[in-house]
Amino acid sequence: MAARFVRGAVPKEEWTHAAHLTVGAWHVRQFGPVAAIDRLRTGIRALNDRHGTQNGPDSGYHETVTIAYVRLIDQYLLACDAGLPFESCVAGLLAGSFAERALLLRFWSRARLMSTVARALWTPPDLAPLILPPDVAPRGFTSLPPTTTR
Repeated sequence: MAARFVRGAVPKEEWTHAAHLTVGAWHVRQFGPVAAIDRLRTGIRALNDRHGTQNGPDSGYHETVTIAYVRLIDQYLLACDAGLPFESCVAGLLAGSFAERALLLRFWSRARLMSTVARALWTPPDLAPLILPPDVAPRGFTSLPPTTTR
């Protein structure tokens, strides 16, 4: 999936929430969270253009959602057992509550997250710190420190 994303060759019907998470995880693993954000920002906008999805104030690319998921994915991957293959970590991420579409609503009110400002610019959470919840983390993991870096 990631290779097709990089080439801009993911068909619209395959560009699902799970595909976003898979591509995000690959980018975080390959480039680290900071570079992943830049690459995903560019790639998602380009793929939306290819799909005919307008990147604007009410549709398409969402800056806060992208950054939030990259940060949570980074925390998730850091919490994965170092002996597990990357594919197993991603499979666990997709099979658990991390993949629930409402995950970010644990951190942001719907109104704040869906605002035009949050779509265009990073907007900090208004409900809870963006720390991977224990029920979303890999099995057997309890918590991460509030800040994680690579």
